[in-house]
Amino acid sequence: MSPDPASRLPLHAQVEDALAERIASGALPAGHQLPSEESLVSEFNVSRTTIRTTIQSLVRQGLVEIRRGKGTFVAQPRITQELTELTGFVEDMRVLGRHATARLLDKKVVPASETVARQLALPLGTAVVQILRVRLADGVPLSFDETYLPEELGQKVMANDLVTEPIFSLLEQRYSTPLLEAEYQLEASIADAAVAMALSVSPGSPIFLIERTSYSVGHRPVDYEKLHYRGDHIRFKTRLMRRAARRP
Repeated sequence: MSPDPASRLPLHAQVEDALAERIASGALPAGHQLPSEESLVSEFNVSRTTIRTTIQSLVRQGLVEIRRGKGTFVAQPRITQELTELTGFVEDMRVLGRHATARLLDKKVVPASETVARQLALPLGTAVVQILRVRLADGVPLSFDETYLPEELGQKVMANDLVTEPIFSLLEQRYSTPLLEAEYQLEASIADAAVAMALSVSPGSPIFLIERTSYSVGHRPVDYEKLHYRGDHIRFKTRLMRRAARRP
């Protein structure tokens, strides 16, 4: 099919509408690879530039994703995660019916930066354990996690298989460190080169950055995390109660 030259819509918008309709109808299901650039050029009788503009627009809408070295695929529907209680990634994905896996990038002892020291209530430069992982949902990279733990506790955690064993479960079930509460800070950000590589997205892609400090008994901080979530795959939901108005 060819775009209508009499239409007021530009060519790329007409192609975009056609592909979006196929995605919405299920003709192009989630996870399905889009036809090659050459095939789309031939099918719609437009230029490569038009097709590339179309694909970038679909990427911005979260309808497709570009997997480097593989091609362009229909994106999974966005995951809606509720921020109503302190839970770990595996627990969150299980509730949503998703299969959670992890890829361990690094684990080592590092000196605490100013932020890490403040969040873990330690002197600047104190040795802490840093764990870097990519968390995947149904095989798709969803989050790049930087985890920091006090050294004594972190050394114990590091000795485990961090690909299969969630850190929250290890803390609570193996190392008698119940997690009672956490402070969250969430902001919109963009992926730098390291985060982009970990999440298989382009540098500058939108992400949610969550900083979370979890506390154990006695309001003792035991886990500080920087969680970089792909902005095209997740949204967060919470419920707020209105405080009763004070009477004059």
